[in-house]
Amino acid sequence: MDYVKLGSTGLEVSRICLGCMSYGVPERGPHLWTLKEEDSRPFIKQALEAGINFFDTANVYSDGTSEEIVGRALKDFAKREDVVIATKVHGRMRPGPNGQGLSRRAILAEIDHSLQRLGTDYVDLYQIHRFDPTVPIEETLEALHDVVKAGKARYIGASSMYAWQFAKMLYTSSRHGWTRFVTMQNHVNLMHREEEREMLPLCRAEGIGVLPWSPLARGKLTRPWGEATARTETDEFGKKLYTGYDAADGAVVKRVWEVANKRGVPMAQVALAWLLQKPGITAPIVGATKIRHLEDAVKALSVKLTAEEVAALEQPYVPHPVAGFS
Repeated sequence: MDYVKLGSTGLEVSRICLGCMSYGVPERGPHLWTLKEEDSRPFIKQALEAGINFFDTANVYSDGTSEEIVGRALKDFAKREDVVIATKVHGRMRPGPNGQGLSRRAILAEIDHSLQRLGTDYVDLYQIHRFDPTVPIEETLEALHDVVKAGKARYIGASSMYAWQFAKMLYTSSRHGWTRFVTMQNHVNLMHREEEREMLPLCRAEGIGVLPWSPLARGKLTRPWGEATARTETDEFGKKLYTGYDAADGAVVKRVWEVANKRGVPMAQVALAWLLQKPGITAPIVGATKIRHLEDAVKALSVKLTAEEVAALEQPYVPHPVAGFS
């Protein structure tokens, strides 16, 4: 396993982050394909054995049960000081006008709920899951600063939004002397490269670590184009991310297959290797519901693509609408 600093901080994280949205009680959320606790634990253990020390979840995943499963597994399989735990706040957790969002009330309440579910006194990275246009950014940023100063989070991060919104939040934090975001978790893969226009250059300029979510495009970059799975049939959010560009996206997938076939490796390794070689990328967030998913993620670290292969993979791409901000 390779390790890298988390953005401009001194914290070292594995270059693969295990995304834990796949682990949760199916009946407690919209994702019917999630794994129950007894089926989830082997993947968390396997990740640790592979040297992965970075685990990402969110309060909203399976109504908090993802945090519970991850917290119990990490307590059983690792020492707290040896792992980096990231979670998020923003999504709806209860009915009513104050059951979601990035108000001071929501942030201060949800960090305590997340810590209780995770069974820990602090999280290493506390992230806003999306931008909340209904709350003044000063209110959100000061609340996050207070969470850090209270010792409940070591660092803070953000997720998908427009680059101008992120730049405004970074500027406001600096102007007030509040804790600054150190990471951006955004939608980057061979089928969605719109973040290359503004967000990735901004993150490089500001020393922000980039943690791409859906690095394999919900698995579409790992199998022949059009092949369905149980997840693709029920993942309503995923359906919104990749629609209307079948010809272009299919051409990208074909290029991944061609490079993988020539090298004699799985398509997932090629798609992840492309992402890992991009400047500024800290750690793709990889979900795993099969043993080979983690194996491919780790082996991708050793796949070094040539300039010609990178050019071939990127050539079929056409501009897409921004997707994943809500």
